[in-house]
Amino acid sequence: MGQRRKAREMAVQCIYALDFADVKTDYREYGMLNEYPEILMQLSSAENVRSGSSVYAFADELIKNTIINIEDIEAEIDKNTQHWSRESIAHLDKSILIVAVYELMFTDTPAAVIINEAIEIAKKFCSEHTGKFINGILDAINKGIPHSMPGRQLPT
Repeated sequence: MGQRRKAREMAVQCIYALDFADVKTDYREYGMLNEYPEILMQLSSAENVRSGSSVYAFADELIKNTIINIEDIEAEIDKNTQHWSRESIAHLDKSILIVAVYELMFTDTPAAVIINEAIEIAKKFCSEHTGKFINGILDAINKGIPHSMPGRQLPT
């Protein structure tokens, strides 16, 4: 498994854990930004990933920027899940979508890479049908995103 996939898996796991964290909705992003470093440290320890490694740095970047842009990301997911409310999507499926949509909207990583990585993560952690579900939603989102967005943030 590649280092970037490992970082994406850690990011998905962290976003998943944050879904269950006791974060006040009024200050959701702030609360999530305060909670995620401890979760990431626990994940990295369990996965034998050093905090100074490139895997850790990429996971940290994905998580932090996903949280900062969470409202825009969730709005994009809501627009493209016509027959599903976000609340009815399984927590892990939603976490995979959130991280992948962040990358689609705000990075210069090729869409095909992002979608493939999300499908592979879904195959590893979710049910057999999740890959098709994730693929359909991400494909629809990708088609609707202007790929020269003026406010598009590129990875640092």
